[in-house]
Amino acid sequence: MRKGAIFVSRYTKQDIMDMVEEEDVEFIRLQFVDIFGTLKNMAVTTSQLEKVLNDKCMFDGAAIEGMDDHVGHLFLVPDLDTFTIIPWRPQQGKVARLLCDVRKENGESFEADSRNVLKKVIKKASKLGYTLDVGSECEFYLFDTDENGEPTTKTREKGAYFDIGPLDQGQNARREMVMFLEEMGFEVESSYHSRAVAQHEIDFKSDDALRSADNIATFKMVVRTTARRHGYHATFMPKPLCGVNGSGMHLTFKLYDQMGRNVFTDREKENKISDIAYYFTAGILEHIKGMTLLNNPIINSYKRLVKGYNAPVEVNWSESARDTLVRIESASDGGTQLILRSPDAASNPYLVIAACLAAGLEGIEKKKTSCIKDNKERVEILPSNLECAIQEFEKDTFIRDVVGKQIATKLVERKKKEWDEYCKQVSNWEIEQYLYRI
Repeated sequence: MRKGAIFVSRYTKQDIMDMVEEEDVEFIRLQFVDIFGTLKNMAVTTSQLEKVLNDKCMFDGAAIEGMDDHVGHLFLVPDLDTFTIIPWRPQQGKVARLLCDVRKENGESFEADSRNVLKKVIKKASKLGYTLDVGSECEFYLFDTDENGEPTTKTREKGAYFDIGPLDQGQNARREMVMFLEEMGFEVESSYHSRAVAQHEIDFKSDDALRSADNIATFKMVVRTTARRHGYHATFMPKPLCGVNGSGMHLTFKLYDQMGRNVFTDREKENKISDIAYYFTAGILEHIKGMTLLNNPIINSYKRLVKGYNAPVEVNWSESARDTLVRIESASDGGTQLILRSPDAASNPYLVIAACLAAGLEGIEKKKTSCIKDNKERVEILPSNLECAIQEFEKDTFIRDVVGKQIATKLVERKKKEWDEYCKQVSNWEIEQYLYRI
């Protein structure tokens, strides 16, 4: 895949039909994401499989926020390589899934399809001779549910980093998550209790940019569904509890050339870091404020991005410090990788990765270094709330162009409304602080 084979499917239509018959599949879930990264789906029976495989599956885009401005029919076009059996569903009359692109009636890609946004940036990278490898570290909390099965923010466990049972009461749920993920084709590298009480992490093998975004969307579905089976509520909310660490979605990047070589690595240099790695980093740093609305898209995201809780606040980078926004470091294979620490899993992974790749490529094309040099001369701060992030996104025409006019317009419209609604709320904190003394 790293030597130029972009979007070449492993499976044919006949392969899918054969697997459906051999595995006794009765239902197929056609999955896609809206502009906010929320996984949606439409189920069909296998009697409709030929129609699906011939890209004739129509759906009502007007019912999906972000797609509701489109006039005309929209179609779900399956990515055949994403076919997998959903392992927690019945083993007789099985359920499978296919991730889909969204297209218009004339066959053109739909502008508000964030998966297509990423594919366009990947295509540009390919023309420049590059393939991006992305790894993700998604933290999440497992909270108890109440007597009605509704989620709470309560937990009975007392676990911390790498603890085992009985301190880690979520270990059985996490084990089943890993098993389901592996049945669905993930290569899980590790799973463990994270820093805060009830906080967990499962790390899986990195992949090319598109598959990594697909994997993140699938991973969240698996985690939430499995947690429910064990009586827990899993949440990727960036900061569900005050006074403890939030949950991030750190992204790890490696860039390969057409020969499969990691171009972030220069073995002639003492630190093994190439000029291309610095250019790519500078590109991200230059646009990171404009990208923050994508990386941290909800009100709660900014409760995580505060000092004292192991989350980045400043626009900075390092080759050693673990608390910076971007870290350039040696990977386990001896090559060089970049780690971006600001995104959280409330984000749309397709848009986040697309923006990072586009910004990094611009850094390479223009041989940017200014943000790298400025790192020690001046300190800039990431947007501190959703309103600031919206303003930075509106100023950054490059990032808006990456996601496209339709997504950019709808995203700003929705997020301004969200901020306005938030500002009108009266919180418990305000009641506790002011009610009795003012």
